Amino acid sequence: MTPRRFLIPALFLLAGVGCESKPTSQPKEAPPQSVTVAPVEQREVRSSIPLPAQIAPWEVVDVYPKVTGFLETIRVDRGSRVRVGEVIAHLSAPELVAQRSQAESALQAAQAQLAAAQAKLASDEGTYQHLAAASKTPGVVAGNDVTIAKQTAAADRANVDAASNNVQSAREALRAVTVLQGYLDVRAPFDGVVTQRNLHPGALIGPSSGQAGTQAIVQIENLNRLRLIVPVPEAYAGEIKEGAKVPFTVPAYPGQKFNAPVARVSHSVSQSTRTMAVELDVANSDGKITPGAFANVEWPMQRAYPTMQVPSSAIATDLQRTFVIRIRDSKAEWVDVKTGISTEGKTEVFGALQPGEKVVINATDAIRAGSTVSLH
Repeated sequence: MTPRRFLIPALFLLAGVGCESKPTSQPKEAPPQSVTVAPVEQREVRSSIPLPAQIAPWEVVDVYPKVTGFLETIRVDRGSRVRVGEVIAHLSAPELVAQRSQAESALQAAQAQLAAAQAKLASDEGTYQHLAAASKTPGVVAGNDVTIAKQTAAADRANVDAASNNVQSAREALRAVTVLQGYLDVRAPFDGVVTQRNLHPGALIGPSSGQAGTQAIVQIENLNRLRLIVPVPEAYAGEIKEGAKVPFTVPAYPGQKFNAPVARVSHSVSQSTRTMAVELDVANSDGKITPGAFANVEWPMQRAYPTMQVPSSAIATDLQRTFVIRIRDSKAEWVDVKTGISTEGKTEVFGALQPGEKVVINATDAIRAGSTVSLH
């Protein structure tokens, strides 16, 4: 029994020793995060961005005749070069021949009526003058006869005027038919190249608004001068200058650069693409550049005023905001910005920044606002 009496207190003693509390250690403060910074710069942006563009002919037209008729001959085909006023096709219209004959007959009849009226006027005028002279001798001619002769001459004079108007109307009608007959010759509206031919001799054709005008005879394009149409994004449309030279390339001539001046600006942003159409005038007298082709334009970008710029890697974005991290008194501050043009590794930023302020080069949302950092 004696060993057991000594065993129990010993166990309690050992338990007391095991339950003694150990001194707790204080958590060490994390060292400041080390960051690399760069100054905010203020300068003018001068750069360029590649933009797709399309080359269009200076002028293009589907050629329709002005009158309805049968295509009798066509003198051009695809690829033919034409001069302004050159006859490219001839139509036949038998009804116009009949109309001309009728107009000529009407003119001749009107001229005959005019001649008869003039002859009658001359005769009646002579009678009146003779009676008027004889009436000066009392009792030779009755006064009523003189009055009747005078009225007859006046009526004849009115008939001559009416006949003259009829002749003029008939002459205008004949001239109109003659003009219509002239329309049977279809002429080129400008210097250019026939790029499409749709019809052949024997086809019934007419104006585009008529039933026979379902197809144009040919399509002609002016290739000596071209339009280079550039859809400029809205962000870069504010500093467009007319007359500025813009370089571009085309796939047909890789490695060769062409230049064209800015000629026309639409001054309207498309709601669907958010771009503004700008046209450049391209001289193409040698015919090297083909309309319809795509081109790559080196669009110049230049602000009329200096702007703030930071390294492109200094701009961070999370789900809610775009920001840079400014360092003041070793503290990180998030500054909301809007970005602009990027060039040479730097990007325009618009926000509450001043030139010379320090921003973190490699910004990330892991650097929390208000945290202490060290610079190196």
